[in-house]
Amino acid sequence: MADQPLVGIIMGSKSDLPTMEACTQQLEELGVPYELVIASAHRTPDKVHEWAGSAAERGLRVIIAAAGKAAHLGGVVAAFTPLPIIGVPMKTSDLGGMDSLLSMVQMPSGVPVACVAINGAKNAAIYATQILGATMPEYREKIVEFKRQMAEA
Repeated sequence: MADQPLVGIIMGSKSDLPTMEACTQQLEELGVPYELVIASAHRTPDKVHEWAGSAAERGLRVIIAAAGKAAHLGGVVAAFTPLPIIGVPMKTSDLGGMDSLLSMVQMPSGVPVACVAINGAKNAAIYATQILGATMPEYREKIVEFKRQMAEA
């Protein structure tokens, strides 16, 4: 993306990419610049730490973290950055994504991770844009227009 990324997307596995395409597509439709990285809280913790720890310095404003099973990625990222985190629990073959969902919503006090529905990648993009819109009127207008279009559909 040519513009400075405002949203960071991190996912624990390349297998999450097909689901997260709904997120990247929605961000593109809303005109929100983003960056995407694949890094696992369990397999590549140093990469997660480095990426999350430097996110605010790189200009990111919101992070979307997608993970499945023991979905600690959002919480680990939240531990290393002051930025808001939106978790996207991935549907799993074992428990249908309930394992991912519960791992995300049960963060300890002081380490909040907002959470959308299982495979709720599109909503994560919309919510990230709404967060941006709280201080950036151009993104608030994108959401107003988006909601107007939904009402007319």
